[in-house]
Amino acid sequence: ITVFWIYSSLTSGRQRVNGVDLYYERTGRGKHAVLLLPGALGSTKTDFGPQLKSLNKERFTVVGWDPRGYGQSRPPNRDFPPDFFERDAKDAVDLMKALGFGKFSLLGWSDGGITALVAAGRNPEQIHKLVVWGANAFVSPQDLKLYNAVRDVSSWSARMRQPMEEVYGAQVFAKTWEAWVDGIAQFAHRPGGNICMDLVPLISCPTLILHGEKDPMVPSVHPQYLLKHIKGSRLHLMPEGKHNIHLRYAEEFNKLVEDFLQE
Repeated sequence: ITVFWIYSSLTSGRQRVNGVDLYYERTGRGKHAVLLLPGALGSTKTDFGPQLKSLNKERFTVVGWDPRGYGQSRPPNRDFPPDFFERDAKDAVDLMKALGFGKFSLLGWSDGGITALVAAGRNPEQIHKLVVWGANAFVSPQDLKLYNAVRDVSSWSARMRQPMEEVYGAQVFAKTWEAWVDGIAQFAHRPGGNICMDLVPLISCPTLILHGEKDPMVPSVHPQYLLKHIKGSRLHLMPEGKHNIHLRYAEEFNKLVEDFLQE
């Protein structure tokens, strides 16, 4: 059962998918459906305000979602089994199917970008176009150091913590974030640090990779790897961008994405 309520042309609801109630928000009435995939512990509320507000509502139907265990898709509490990206990818695709979209594009940030890579590799016939930023197909020893450096959220600035603490509460956020660091670290112990290296070459849809050149969490080796291994993909660099280019440079980001999706 889906329950709707409406504010400023945004509808939101919950959809039963793979045994859990997934929260989503939806806006626009365009023929081209687009799913927004948030980062670690992220949600539509924390991660995609400028996209839900400003992406062209005549051309696109934009759907944001909270992956299971994140944001308003709780319960269940979030866990990180070895296949958590595969599980999120299946949930994402099955949510869009349940909402009536046979073919759609993916916009994935950070962990959501990894989920989008998995979904596009596994479901080539359903993914129209793919945009990823801040995403990686493997975890290197250098990456592991970066993750462990931010494990303790009390070392974060209050400004960085605040949106997540508003969603989860301080204690749950700190505990879930530590669990995420352990969850992503498990890939470092696989050959080559493999998360989805085997799936990336199977991606057949047009793909745009965006990268902030000052991203402190995702070194440039990652977008370069994706560019090399996703056939026909292209890479757009944002020299001053950090990890959250879609928030910090929302207008430029949205235009790049709209132009790519409309080609």
